[in-house]
Amino acid sequence: MRVIKPSSRRVSTILFQGHAADRTQPVSLIQSYDNVDSPNCARHLNGHGSPPATNSSQRDLHGNSGGGGGGGGGGATSPYNHNYSGDGSGYQYGRFDASALHIAHALKQTELQKGYSKAREKPIDYYLDRDEQTRLEMKHRKEEDDLYRKFAHHREEEDRRIREEFRDEWEKELEQLSARWEREKGGRARTQQFQQEKEDLEKNMTLRRDKKKESLTRKMLEHERAATAALVEKQSSEMLELINEARSEYMRQESLYLDEGDGYAQEAPPMPYPSRAPPPQPPALAKYHIYNDPLEFADMDQIAISVAQEDQKTFTDLVRQLVSRCGSDIEKARTIFRWITVKNLNTMQFDENLRGDTPMGLLRGIKHGTESYHVLFKRLCSYAGLHCVVIKGYSKSAGYQPGVCFEDNRFRNSWNAVYVAGAWRFVQCNWGARHLVNAKEVPRPGQPKAKNDSLRYEYDDHYFLTDPREFIYEFFPLQEEWQLLKQPISLKDFEELPFVRSLFFRYGLYFPDTNTNAVMYTDSTGAATVRIAMPAHMQSSLIFHYNLKFYDNDGDGYDGVSLKRFVMQSVVGNIVAFRVHAPCSGAFLLDIFANAVTPKEYLTGEPMKFKSVCKFKIACEELQTVMVPLPDCASGEWGPTKATRLFGLIPITHQEALVFAGRELEIQFRMSRPLTDFMATLHKNGIEEKRLSKYVTHSIADDDVVTFTISFPEEGQYGLDIYTRESTSPANVPHDITGEKHLLTHCCKYLINSSKRN
Repeated sequence: MRVIKPSSRRVSTILFQGHAADRTQPVSLIQSYDNVDSPNCARHLNGHGSPPATNSSQRDLHGNSGGGGGGGGGGATSPYNHNYSGDGSGYQYGRFDASALHIAHALKQTELQKGYSKAREKPIDYYLDRDEQTRLEMKHRKEEDDLYRKFAHHREEEDRRIREEFRDEWEKELEQLSARWEREKGGRARTQQFQQEKEDLEKNMTLRRDKKKESLTRKMLEHERAATAALVEKQSSEMLELINEARSEYMRQESLYLDEGDGYAQEAPPMPYPSRAPPPQPPALAKYHIYNDPLEFADMDQIAISVAQEDQKTFTDLVRQLVSRCGSDIEKARTIFRWITVKNLNTMQFDENLRGDTPMGLLRGIKHGTESYHVLFKRLCSYAGLHCVVIKGYSKSAGYQPGVCFEDNRFRNSWNAVYVAGAWRFVQCNWGARHLVNAKEVPRPGQPKAKNDSLRYEYDDHYFLTDPREFIYEFFPLQEEWQLLKQPISLKDFEELPFVRSLFFRYGLYFPDTNTNAVMYTDSTGAATVRIAMPAHMQSSLIFHYNLKFYDNDGDGYDGVSLKRFVMQSVVGNIVAFRVHAPCSGAFLLDIFANAVTPKEYLTGEPMKFKSVCKFKIACEELQTVMVPLPDCASGEWGPTKATRLFGLIPITHQEALVFAGRELEIQFRMSRPLTDFMATLHKNGIEEKRLSKYVTHSIADDDVVTFTISFPEEGQYGLDIYTRESTSPANVPHDITGEKHLLTHCCKYLINSSKRN
């Protein structure tokens, strides 16, 4: 997470010069920016430096038909397309438009009801006696106790074997050391040197023993996890069988659904929940057909939070407390998901000796590392009568960078699919658990628990019932059918998909260009452009920032100049573009951040938290032109769009980020609300900022038109920063925009090319 002060910046007036003798004269970004909307030169090498062949039946990663034969460098295509409707309309990967999750709020309720029945099912207490379920659980607990005893016995045996092995080896090595000393020293008394060699030998053998023990422990833990997962698989099947038999018996005599007499309106009953797990197939309905807003689960979420504050001695009690008020399989899965995300299992304190019949003993598998979030979720789902599977595969998780290949066991991961709403749907409890809790209020072991309202339980709703077309950007299953896509993709396709995070989908972002891949290749001038589109309802609130650094290290500067100054960010309509100009050949990492803020929040000038939405590897294999950096202006987007969006400043004279001017220029805005204390600063590479201050002035006419007048001292490329504040802000705070404390907030900036020819 990056914290950026929107109005703060430090001036660095370093001019970057081209230095390669065989290159052309340095050029500025403004000279190449005219082609910002042209297709990017992204490509995928097939071993001969040329793009891979395509055929007309294939579709690219955005669902568009690929060109036939020897198509040009427009990016690789992939033979898949996935849509949720049967009308033949193709879903475009990476595109999230009016048919997608984030702007589906206008769906009519009748359409939603048609897609997913909301009939209320009777609680499990109606058809399965609690004692009967508990008896089966006790049988399972005994099996689990036996398994844990086997684990403990095996660990003790291996530990004993290693100790004996190294004891024998120690005696042998010590005997050899003594014999060698006797031979070399001729029987003389053993000196301090001998003692030192003995101690070194002991340290070396201890280190070797510890490494071997660590390696063996990892292997044993893998074995124990597999054995635990197999046991949970068997036990879950038995629990589901018990519940299904009881449910079927009850349905032969009574309706399984609540009627008007129970306070619920009648509707045609849905298909009964399957007694056997159906085969994996793509869901017919998208997530937004099931719910549009997480607040729809507010009551269910509160149940999970309340239950998480208490301790239960059996899974039967735990799950019945969670699902007692759930009337659908969706709600059951939701309360289990939220209980796991609220419980924060990674930070729980466990006693050293846990018995299975104690409250915390239910989670001893988490303590010992033999049971994961995903296995626990599957176990709890079985107690609620839900089919659930654990899926293994690769994920673009912590430490992953765009362009990395999945070649070994790195980035292996597990997740769940649960059968709800008539289809298999993805759940990732581990990634869904995002805790932002006030540390001062977190109860420590032995202290009374805090009240429910004293803690903030935050989670990521994206990872609950995630649509397959979004899930595939981060998770690739080893079994193809568990992609849940109509046209599965290959591992290479997965590697080439842009590296996006959940916030990308939450904001409804998408890539409008079909050649947007994880690795973006520059052209011969070092230029590559990443374009991101925003949905209409987010355009007024989204703010973007970026960071550019070298791919193989954390270096973020080149010849003393920040790499950020080799990126031009601009917004035109609903498209935010990041045009990168590599200052040298090599690989770079472009990290793009976003935050949704209101104008009021932005105008406070307080630091804002930006989270990463996507990352790209920028690969510059060839550079024939050296680019000079942009003027050292405030960070963020160029152009007046931000001024209009957040300040209500409407450009009268210049609507674009790029301005071509002569030796003088006037830029005018109309204020739609009162603003005051305007300030403009001029920047040019190689000239100190304070020397340029006398060349820019401003005036206000008719109370609502502000004019900035610039007289350029010489030809060249300039940057113009404009600052202001609301007239209701305190008037007695200093206006030092280069200090640590700020009143004025950065409003917008222009890139200006001054020339007599203009």
